[in-house]
Amino acid sequence: MPASDTLKPPAVETVGLTRTFRGARARRGRPAQAEVRALAGVDTRIERGEIFGLLGPNGAGKTTFLKILTTLLSPTAGTARVAGFDVEREPREVRRRISLVSGGETSGYGILTVRECLWMFSQFYGVPNRVAWPRIDALIKIVDLEEQTHTRINRLSTGQRQRMNFARGFVSDPEVIFLDEPTLGMDVNAARALRGYVARWVRERAGRTVLLTTHYMAEAEELCDRIAIIDRGRVLACDSVPGLRRQVQGGQHVELEVRPADGALPDLAALAGVQAAWGAPHPERGTRTVKFRLPPDTPLVSVLRQLEQVGVRIDGVATRETNLEDVFIAVVGRGLEDTGGPE
Repeated sequence: MPASDTLKPPAVETVGLTRTFRGARARRGRPAQAEVRALAGVDTRIERGEIFGLLGPNGAGKTTFLKILTTLLSPTAGTARVAGFDVEREPREVRRRISLVSGGETSGYGILTVRECLWMFSQFYGVPNRVAWPRIDALIKIVDLEEQTHTRINRLSTGQRQRMNFARGFVSDPEVIFLDEPTLGMDVNAARALRGYVARWVRERAGRTVLLTTHYMAEAEELCDRIAIIDRGRVLACDSVPGLRRQVQGGQHVELEVRPADGALPDLAALAGVQAAWGAPHPERGTRTVKFRLPPDTPLVSVLRQLEQVGVRIDGVATRETNLEDVFIAVVGRGLEDTGGPE
């Protein structure tokens, strides 16, 4: 990190950030609901120049966290500062320096063309025309909307509108950009191109910062310098991807393609020291997938011998190291799609 950036306050800093939502009042036939704590004392520090990831199951508090940082919601307790400014006391200063892109949003006016809409947003931020127009044309090319430059927004497909919204987030050249599921629903090529642009954008000028929420583990693993895992309003772990992996290291992940004897599946719980689960069948080959994590003190060959002893033929073996999804499940105890409460 350049020395000049170390003299500036961090891009984002929160201390004891808490947000509680009142429960619904009792109504006829409906009992009162208890209050919900979406954030429960979140402490974070995101340095300038970072791409920082925020992962959590549905209802973990990610959306509430972003809304507070982007001045759309006030905290119940604690403090949050973005680019050195307090989100409650200095919201205008924060808004001048940030941008927010949310996957699936439908911002813009349908009668405007793509180019007109991006220009309109540039004017909201006071970008001079001599700067705005070249930047807009460059962004249109980056998101592959050159053929739709003069197309009205109400005639764009969902994917095209989403790419335009992505471009809109960068029109003001913010200090800090919040990307909330930015590639949600995009095709593979579009998502890959936009990830590449985010990485380049951060590198091109010192101090640019990204806070990314995503349900795509590969996206977080590819882009993020550090990742925080949040659940039920609390940060459970925060580190680089290699650092997070080290927290749950121990054993290999193994996937076997097997052919059970006479089609009967053995009791996998009988395999010493291995917690295994049957995966997908392959009817065209008459085989079945079995997945398990091999404890450090259990050699793979001993498991293979045990399976062979009960008449299971091994057609294929694949092993891999711990990935981010493994870390997530180990830390949170459930998958991304499991609901833990309101966001």
